[in-house]
Amino acid sequence: MNNFLFELIGTAFLILLGDGVVANVVLNKTKGNNSGWIVISFGWAIAVFVGVYISAVQSGAHLNPAVTIGLAMADKFDWALVPIYISGQIAGAMIGAFLVWVTYKKHFDETADASAILAVFCTGPAIKNTPFNLATEIIGSFTLVFGVFFITGADVKLGSLDALPVAILVLGISLSLGGPTGSAINPARDLGPRIMHYILPIQNKGNSNWTYSWIPVLGPIIGGLLAAFIFKVL
Repeated sequence: MNNFLFELIGTAFLILLGDGVVANVVLNKTKGNNSGWIVISFGWAIAVFVGVYISAVQSGAHLNPAVTIGLAMADKFDWALVPIYISGQIAGAMIGAFLVWVTYKKHFDETADASAILAVFCTGPAIKNTPFNLATEIIGSFTLVFGVFFITGADVKLGSLDALPVAILVLGISLSLGGPTGSAINPARDLGPRIMHYILPIQNKGNSNWTYSWIPVLGPIIGGLLAAFIFKVL
């Protein structure tokens, strides 16, 4: 139960601060409106740091189905625990997205751009091209999971002291690889908030772009599996 609970809590903080910084940048009449990709990237790095630090001791701070599946594939995590972890991650992501909506409710009301509203909750391509969008998510997620393997070393889970290197890794991925798709690199991070975008009564929100939604789910999982395979071969 602790594993589920702390994956939920850690992922909720990840999304609260991660989607929160996006809301601050893209929604109308916020203090951080139009402050740009650098602010978003640093905000997400801090979100990862906080989420990992909070949950590391109890659950190992996966906070990401691609990490959970990758660790299991690399024989560093019990497959029996994978559904428990992923359930906590998706539930936490939904809670975090709800809290972002509450925090920025009045700014959502002041924003007529449906694409900006959707961007608060989930990712989308700068240029829509399915093979390249999928490849981008695979590459970014491979980089994340492969890096996590070397940060954790022989251990099976992240510790609190790993929060900073993982946050820096995510910052680097966002700054260097985030241009094409926004670097979801985390199925729960994208799917949970996308579900909340669909459910919540947001003015001018448009559709939830479900036709794209499989890419930030499947791409990170493929990237995590490839990272695990190569790590095992090394």
